[in-house]
Amino acid sequence: MKVVLAPDSFKGSISARDLCAFLREGVLEVFPEAQVTELPLADGGEGTTEALAHATGGRMVECEALDPLGRPVRAAYGALGDGRTAVVEMAQASGLPLLAPHERNPLIADSFGTGQLIREALRAGYRRLIIGLGGSATNDGAAGALRALGARFLDEDGAELPPGGEALLRLARIDLSGLDETVRETEFILASDVTNPLCGPSGASAVFGPQKGADPEMVARLDAALGRYGEVLREAVGRDVAALPGSGAAGGAGAGFLAVLGAKFNSGIDIVMEAVDFDGKIRGADWIVTGEGRLDGQTLSGKVVSGVCRRARGMRVPVIGLCGSLSVDARQMEELGLAAAFSVVSGPCTLEEAMARTGELARDTMARVMRLIQVVGRMNG
Repeated sequence: MKVVLAPDSFKGSISARDLCAFLREGVLEVFPEAQVTELPLADGGEGTTEALAHATGGRMVECEALDPLGRPVRAAYGALGDGRTAVVEMAQASGLPLLAPHERNPLIADSFGTGQLIREALRAGYRRLIIGLGGSATNDGAAGALRALGARFLDEDGAELPPGGEALLRLARIDLSGLDETVRETEFILASDVTNPLCGPSGASAVFGPQKGADPEMVARLDAALGRYGEVLREAVGRDVAALPGSGAAGGAGAGFLAVLGAKFNSGIDIVMEAVDFDGKIRGADWIVTGEGRLDGQTLSGKVVSGVCRRARGMRVPVIGLCGSLSVDARQMEELGLAAAFSVVSGPCTLEEAMARTGELARDTMARVMRLIQVVGRMNG
């Protein structure tokens, strides 16, 4: 039997790579002779850097950076095996997991640390950068990241704006004269499957602001701030990016990077799948096991599980989904292309307990699923 393990991380709980190790144990407990292939995946959010570095024989490069509240933090970018490509994910230095729940405030959260990682990769000579846009705690349109690269964001009096999304309400002018010269020599690729525009009911603030700590009043202020930001970006670069699909990704970072860096969007999960040779690795597989922390309606719109099912369908390999929280019905599972889906939480427990034991819970669930497959195989044999 050939089993391919291709999960995303369970955000804030366990990395995709560590999860694969636990799932392998569950498979081998029931089928000791099974051929198990581990393909830890990501879709542009948390874990993208590690997945790409691991898949290409690259390495993680640690740097000092600032977190969303301006505190020092150890973060890393990925140096890929081709020697010319680096990967920076916003989750590393500007991610939501870096903040305690009571600290989440997108009015002041800043993406400067992401810009520091980009700057370090540029200084190391990389001229092709993949930027993963998932998992950010910020709603500042990447103004902080661009500030780290030399851009200046000024009010009517010519004074520089303070960090955070709310400050963009006072934005009058963007000065790009001091932008790092290597930016013009570099190809920037945005890894994300988010298609939201910058502003409005389906924009960055309305859709993603609440999970970053924004109440309705804050959402309204942030949406107005990004509206102002879009106008001034257009004046600065002569290009209107606010309505482009994906401009609302990562708190409007999509818009900032599209306009100032001349970046281009690509599907995050497709970038990772190409790097790991997903199609080649699943050829001849009997089962694929994928998963993420929560299987819900958003899973259908380009996340890891959706990408795995799409590729597997074309090669007629059945897919099993594992998750912490299961919120998809039978119709949605059929739409995704999942043969079955299971929560790894086997009984009543707190969220904290479940997150602390994710690995062993996933291993035990995997073993139970394999036993079911074993029984069905005997019945059909």
